[in-house]
Amino acid sequence: MSKTNRKASATDFLAAMNLDAPPEASSQAAKIPTRPAPKPTEAESVLSAAARSRAEAGKKHIGAYLDPETVERFAILRARLRLDNSALVKHAIDQLFQKVEADRKFGE
Repeated sequence: MSKTNRKASATDFLAAMNLDAPPEASSQAAKIPTRPAPKPTEAESVLSAAARSRAEAGKKHIGAYLDPETVERFAILRARLRLDNSALVKHAIDQLFQKVEADRKFGE
């Protein structure tokens, strides 16, 4: 691959990123080599689907819309505790449930 001295401009970059445009949209975009993303093998696809099915068996999905500050705190906790999203949500629900049960038992 040869190296050119000319820096690509923002226009060239955006033209190269425009996948819907016809190839003649930018002369620079036509020069950029592209390669397709590697496709997973059939065995990998089946294995990942089977593993996902086992992990999700008997479980329900819960989603939420959160403000950016809460999302940031969630990410910090996830990193500090080294938990994935599901484990962190479960941990938080368990802690809240214990607090509510304790408050209920002691009449607070």
